Amino acid sequence: MFNDKILTCKECGRDFEFTASEQEFYAEKGFTNEPGRCPECRAARKAQNRNNGGFSRQPREMFPAICSSCGKETTVPFQPSGDKPVYCRDCYQSRSRNNW
Repeated sequence: MFNDKILTCKECGRDFEFTASEQEFYAEKGFTNEPGRCPECRAARKAQNRNNGGFSRQPREMFPAICSSCGKETTVPFQPSGDKPVYCRDCYQSRSRNNW
């Protein structure tokens, strides 16, 4: 039913074999796309993702602020506009626990 195929890795440009048994495995799992990377590049990518926790997002930008409750300096993940109160982590957590 399946025949071995030669594919080209989009990462390194080398040709690699997509065997009939691999194609059968892909079909059983419901995968519709052929692999785009050779086994070596797939393994390297998996290892890199494991080291990054699976995410390649940039660190979140933090902005300085003064807590509206206790007056302590803090940082928040948004640019405070001044029209709403901003809380440090401790004050925010105590306020959200008391509101439940």
